[in-house]
Amino acid sequence: MLMKAKEHWHCVNPACKCQVVVEVSGEIQGQNPRCACGEIMKKKYAAPSFAYLDFLRIDEPPAAKAVVTEEELCSSPS
Repeated sequence: MLMKAKEHWHCVNPACKCQVVVEVSGEIQGQNPRCACGEIMKKKYAAPSFAYLDFLRIDEPPAAKAVVTEEELCSSPS
């Protein structure tokens, strides 16, 4: 498992609740690192942030939002 500097890891044992901050990047062969209590540790989850790309969001034009059925087209006076 690759461990990068400044990553936060926590113990999955609810009784332990140990937390670790990685100071130097490194790699451990095999599985996740283990806590002093013996349980596996997991990385603290950080949800992805898309604020930088929000300007690319294109709103749907108002004409596309209005749904016109076939009956409305046939019954409308022309």
